Amino acid sequence: MHLSIWHEILALISQSIDSNRFETWFQPLSPIDNEDKNTLVLTAQNKFIVDFLDQHYKSTILSFSKKVLPSIKAVKFVVKENADNPLPKKNYVIMPDYNVINKNPHSVLNDQYTFDLFVVGVGNEFARSVSLAVAENPGKTKFNPLLIYGGVGLGKTHLLHAIGNYILSKKKKINVNFITSEEFYFSFIDAIKNSSTKLFTDCFKQSDILLVDDIQFLAGKERTQEEFFYIFNTLYQNRKQIVLTSDLPPNSLKGLHDRLVSRFQWGLCVDIQPPDLETRVAILKKKAERDNLNIPEDILYFIAENVTSNIRKLEGVIIRLLAFASITKTDITIDLVKNILSDSIKKEQSKISIDDIINTVSGYYKIPVDNLREKNRSKEVAHCRHVAMYISKIHTNNSLKTIGLHFGGRDHSTVIHAVKQIEKNKEKDKILFNDINYILSQLEK
Repeated sequence: MHLSIWHEILALISQSIDSNRFETWFQPLSPIDNEDKNTLVLTAQNKFIVDFLDQHYKSTILSFSKKVLPSIKAVKFVVKENADNPLPKKNYVIMPDYNVINKNPHSVLNDQYTFDLFVVGVGNEFARSVSLAVAENPGKTKFNPLLIYGGVGLGKTHLLHAIGNYILSKKKKINVNFITSEEFYFSFIDAIKNSSTKLFTDCFKQSDILLVDDIQFLAGKERTQEEFFYIFNTLYQNRKQIVLTSDLPPNSLKGLHDRLVSRFQWGLCVDIQPPDLETRVAILKKKAERDNLNIPEDILYFIAENVTSNIRKLEGVIIRLLAFASITKTDITIDLVKNILSDSIKKEQSKISIDDIINTVSGYYKIPVDNLREKNRSKEVAHCRHVAMYISKIHTNNSLKTIGLHFGGRDHSTVIHAVKQIEKNKEKDKILFNDINYILSQLEK
């Protein structure tokens, strides 16, 4: 890209962004030439800035870039020292020359999602080991298909990319297709519109390895599921590797065809659980080391103790903290963490109301809210009520009496019984464990 074009883009951005943010994040960027003329590649000073821009300002830059140069379809950030060789070829998935598919930028694997950069803990050790086994021998293990499931931001997507990156690092001429189920759906809609469904299907049937993220998005999409079913069968019969991710185990996925769900269970289904304290600290230390960030250890421990839900939020805290410190030119202290990240730490749990919990739980189990408050003792209603009581006790600061009042005036002993029962059962009932994690992820959105 010619420098003058980038200056035009910067001029537009400066009109809509305050001067401090513009000077901090946008002005230091520089464009570099690359083979893909439809992608704007920008260099930044360090990995932290690259991550921050990618998370917060990528769409902004893309929007203004299109106004100046409509041919730009994507924006990519690289660290300045790698400017002469922005991204190695191995990071690009080999895709057929198919216009409907290539409209979406899903043919690129994230080079930061590797096995080496995946922090292993008790909750994800098995999932990581199985994923590596698949990457080392795709299509030749009993783990086909491999389905990795768990709550939001726990590392499912990281492992999916890591498998693809590992395979491409070992075998240059191999057809690895990575796509989210959302992109699969919209690409299929485009294929129908363009009367090119056969090309669409053939594209995926030629895969040596098919990686599909968030398969639950296909729920309720009948024709898309049917198309995916035939692709799945062809690949499986040809001993090609299939790896899927989902927020829930197959038997809890609603809105998917039974025959599709049964095929997901032909290989291995493995879950990822929320990281324990030690793993959370290790994740933060790894990110700090990778980005050359100097963050006091007591602050890392404070963040790890108070942000417990998922890895994505954990790393997001670091990015927000450093962004604030960079813009305001202040030191990173515990008080700063408490002041600007209050929405990410435990004291904010009290802001989740019992009514929010009741509505979310009843929606998940598809049981009317009124049934939870009435003297309905059916097994399904009682279970739903107990889960809602348990979450209300663990994730709000309300008293047992207050919680009981929200459930039709029940006394504190009923709440205690419900909490103890759920605590006992969730340790041995993996479905219940995953139900609770999913409900919590919905409440935190």
